[in-house]
Amino acid sequence: MLVHHCVEASNVASKSQIIDSSKIRHVSLKAGRIEAMSGFIDPATHLNLDYGMHKVSRCIIAEKLEKGAKVEYCTEGLRFAVVSQTAFKHLGSVDYTKRLSEMRESVKKIRESQKPGEKR
Repeated sequence: MLVHHCVEASNVASKSQIIDSSKIRHVSLKAGRIEAMSGFIDPATHLNLDYGMHKVSRCIIAEKLEKGAKVEYCTEGLRFAVVSQTAFKHLGSVDYTKRLSEMRESVKKIRESQKPGEKR
């Protein structure tokens, strides 16, 4: 599955600049529409000058940030918007391994709390 950074069209200004960089989500696409979507990005990992591992620079544009929404195309393919350099700040180092472990534990607890046969 290919995951993209995505922004809603209403959050894109002239010259394809993103207005509010905290309103970006991870999405997967199917047939030109959003198939699956995460919550909003974490600025500590995506907009942090001290953590370059997952810095967001451009995003595909969708009509809405919701499942089933169409993404925009241009003659070259997907239409992109860019994150302004002013969106990036020095936010300190990030212990990605620790964060990943905490996230996995959280998912495990959620799954264990669900009843058998309950949709996840």
